[in-house]
Amino acid sequence: MSDEYIAGSVLSVLRYPVKSMMGEELTAADVMEGGLVGDRAYALIDNSTGKIASAKNPRKWARLFDCHASFVEPPRKGHPMPPVWIMLPDGSNITSDQPNAQHNERSAQREYGSFTLLRARGHAGQNGS
Repeated sequence: MSDEYIAGSVLSVLRYPVKSMMGEELTAADVMEGGLVGDRAYALIDNSTGKIASAKNPRKWARLFDCHASFVEPPRKGHPMPPVWIMLPDGSNITSDQPNAQHNERSAQREYGSFTLLRARGHAGQNGS
C-alpha cells in the first residue's frame, strides 16, 4: 500500500502569450519556477502614456479580451521567444515577425489608439516568462 494520494487533477492548461488577451489551450508546456514558459511574454505598450496596456483599465482597453493570441511555434526554455500571432476582434491578424506588421498595427490603432507590441527581453524562461 502506498502513502500517495491524488489531491486533484488538471482539466486544462492555458497560456496567455500577450498580457490581457485571450490565450491558448495547451496539451504540453515547459514549466519554470515563475510559471509557464511564454506566459505573458508580450504586452502592448500605450504610446500615449508609456504604460503597459491592461484590461484592468477597461475604459481604455476593454476590448483586449476580444483579442486572441498564440505563439507561431511553442516557446522552449533557453531559446529565443518565438513570434506571436494575434487575432483582433474584427478578424484581422497581426504577427509580430511579418513584414507588414507595421501596416496591420496601424489598422489596429484605429480601434486601440497608438501602441507598440513589446516582447519580453531574453530567452524563454527568463524575466518571468
